[in-house]
Amino acid sequence: MVSSHPLRLDVVSDVVCPWCYIGKRRLERALALVPDVPVAVSWYPFLLNAWVPREGMAREDYLVAKFGSVEAYRDIANRVVEAAAQEGLQYNPERVQRQPNTLDCHRLIHWAGASDAAAAMTQRLMELYFRDGGDLTERDVLVQAAADVGLDADETRRRLATDEDIDLIEAQAAEASQKGISGVPTYVLAARYAISGAQPPEQLAAAFRQVAAEADAG
Repeated sequence: MVSSHPLRLDVVSDVVCPWCYIGKRRLERALALVPDVPVAVSWYPFLLNAWVPREGMAREDYLVAKFGSVEAYRDIANRVVEAAAQEGLQYNPERVQRQPNTLDCHRLIHWAGASDAAAAMTQRLMELYFRDGGDLTERDVLVQAAADVGLDADETRRRLATDEDIDLIEAQAAEASQKGISGVPTYVLAARYAISGAQPPEQLAAAFRQVAAEADAG
């Protein structure tokens, strides 16, 4: 039976989080498993590496700072590459040369939400980073990504050159941390239940159906 009210689903993620990349694909598969459950998806920021400068930093320096060495990340990366491939996704860590601060990426996602393109914007940025090794610190790269999902390129360039919505994104990311979200992706259902991690589609689908049924039952 079709649910009478859309289930609110808030997705907290970051575009440079590999498990968010995988989790987004699993979320899409989960939603396809429950076509009778309407789900209203919103995207919220998590600044996985808020300490990275706004202009970004060399990927090698980042890996040393976060994991101790480039070699220490290699085994982790191999596992993620395999998990991504199982979902039909490409992760090419050797192509990534620049580690971005994702504040501007989250601004793009927020702006894309006005035209219901937040998910598409998220996907485009993730593809650029994980598949193509794109430099998300480059203004031209961000503007082209926005244009790819239907945003006006000139308007996006103008807005990126300002401080528009920086405070909003930082406040939303801080709120997620204050609510106890320390890892992503995190899926918040009906503003009440949180599911952390890139869970299998079947588990997500079962949770969506259960929470939607509870909401319908009052």
